[in-house]
Amino acid sequence: MKISIRTRFFLGMVFFFVIIGGLSILSAYHLNRLSVKTDALLKENHFSVIFARDMGEELTIMDQEINRSFLNEVHPDSTLIVLTSNSFGKSLELEKKNLTEAGEDKLVSGIESGFNEYLTELMTSLRTPLSKERATALQTKFRMLYQQTMLLSQINEQAILRKADDIKKSAEKGLTHVTILGTVLFIITLSFTFNFATYFNERFSKLYSGIKEIGSGNYDQRLNFEGEDEFYDISLVFNDMAKNINENKHHLLVNLKAELEREISLSQVQELKRIFEQMHGYEKRAMELMANLETKL
Repeated sequence: MKISIRTRFFLGMVFFFVIIGGLSILSAYHLNRLSVKTDALLKENHFSVIFARDMGEELTIMDQEINRSFLNEVHPDSTLIVLTSNSFGKSLELEKKNLTEAGEDKLVSGIESGFNEYLTELMTSLRTPLSKERATALQTKFRMLYQQTMLLSQINEQAILRKADDIKKSAEKGLTHVTILGTVLFIITLSFTFNFATYFNERFSKLYSGIKEIGSGNYDQRLNFEGEDEFYDISLVFNDMAKNINENKHHLLVNLKAELEREISLSQVQELKRIFEQMHGYEKRAMELMANLETKL
C-alpha cells in the first residue's frame, strides 16, 4: 500500500493529538472526581459543622441570659430570647436538609424535640418569676442540648477527616494513573519520533549523497529506497536520469573520438598534399635547372 509523505505527516499529527487528548481526558476525569468529592465534603459536612456550632452558640446566649436574670432576680430579655431561638430554628432547619452521616437524622430529631421542650419551658419563665428549680431544669436541658450539638459537630468533623483522607487517596491514585499513562505515552511518542526522524533522515541523506555523486561525475550512482512513497518515485527518476546521462556520456565520447580521428585524418591528407605539391615544385624547378644547363652547354 502506497503511503505518501503528506499522509505520514498527517497520521503523525493525529497520533500526537490522540496522545494529548488521552492525557487531557484522563486528567479531567480525575480532577472532576476530586472536585465532586470536595464539593460534597463542603456541602455535606462542613456546613453541618457550622450549623451545629451556630446552634451551640445560640443555646449558650440563651443560657447566659437565663443565668443573668436568675442572679439579678429579673425577667429574661424576651427580645433576645425570641431572636436567638429564631436563629437556632433556622440553623436547625438547614441542618435537617443536610443529613448525610449514619445516625445524624436521629441526633437532629432529638435536638429538635429537646429544643422545643427547652423553648416551651423558657417562654414560660418569661411570664413568671424564674425559680431556682426552673433555672436548674433549664440548665440541665441546656447542657444536654449543647452536648448534642457538639456531638453533631464531631460526627461531621470526623466525616470530614475520613472523606479528606479518601480525597487524598483519590488524588494519589489519579496522579499514579496519569503518571503511568504519561510515561507509557512518552515512551511511545519518543520511539515514534525517533523512527519518524530516522526514516526521513536516512532518505534525505541517501538522496543528498546521490546528487553529490552525480555532481562529481559519478554517473554510475544509483538510489535504492524501500517502500512505495515519494522517495521511491524520486529514486526511479534519479536512476533513469543517471542512466541516461551515463549513456549520453558514452555516446558523446564515441562521437568525440570519431570526430577527432576524422579531423586527424584530414589534417594528415592535407599535409601529404602539401608535401606532394612541394615535391612537384621541386621537381619542376630541377627540370628547369637541367634545361638551363643543357642550353649553356
